[in-house]
Amino acid sequence: MSAIGELEPLVRDNIRMAASLLLVRDRPGGPEVFMVKRPGGVDFPDLHVFPGGKLDPADHQPSLLDGVTETDADLALGVRGGSRYWVAAIRECFEECGVLLASRDEALIRLGAETERDRFNRYRQALIDRSLDIATLCTQEGLRLAGDRVRYFSHWITPEQAPRRFDTRFFIAAMPEEQDTLAHHWETAGEEWVRPADALTAHRSGRLLMIAPTLVTLESLAACHSVVSIMAAVAAEAHLPPLTPALREQGMHTLR
Repeated sequence: MSAIGELEPLVRDNIRMAASLLLVRDRPGGPEVFMVKRPGGVDFPDLHVFPGGKLDPADHQPSLLDGVTETDADLALGVRGGSRYWVAAIRECFEECGVLLASRDEALIRLGAETERDRFNRYRQALIDRSLDIATLCTQEGLRLAGDRVRYFSHWITPEQAPRRFDTRFFIAAMPEEQDTLAHHWETAGEEWVRPADALTAHRSGRLLMIAPTLVTLESLAACHSVVSIMAAVAAEAHLPPLTPALREQGMHTLR
């Protein structure tokens, strides 16, 4: 962990800090997870992944988070300024799939009315364009970010042989009611809700292209029969496979 008062740099030795968020929901056939397809011309094109992206300096907003203090975040991740990862995961989820984990007057926002959806779609585009930051959005709408609904899931660093490297913290949250997913046409090339076991089958058949962090994540979800059981396993840190040399070579790291 960095010295007191210092934040972890967002880029170190050509490795960029990033955050990703898994949205999960219950369905009669078992839990589903939301996945997007990366567009061409970006890092890791055509892969099926979970919403996420790079941390931004403006993501350091610990006062906006409910349920996660800066101390909590630092201890959970083993870094200084860990709350940035929670904020980035929530922001990236909103940018990429239109789901905003935030509350107003202690209730999670619903984005039900058409006028409200239109207004938040404009906010979403402004965040993507970087003409707006998450703190300004929260101030203008009287929002708090629902850190208490977002659990830390796993830690991956892109292997050394990759041309672009990321130090990514994965998080997980239940899909909020009264909101809908809508993948952004710039940020993604497709979207789908899928049972983890079905996604793994689609990968084996060649329909979905995925890499180790996504595959291991799906495997860890596939044995669970409900969102509640997923969240319980994550809270107990019992959801991940043992960290073997082979998994470490693929980029998996300890949680902290």
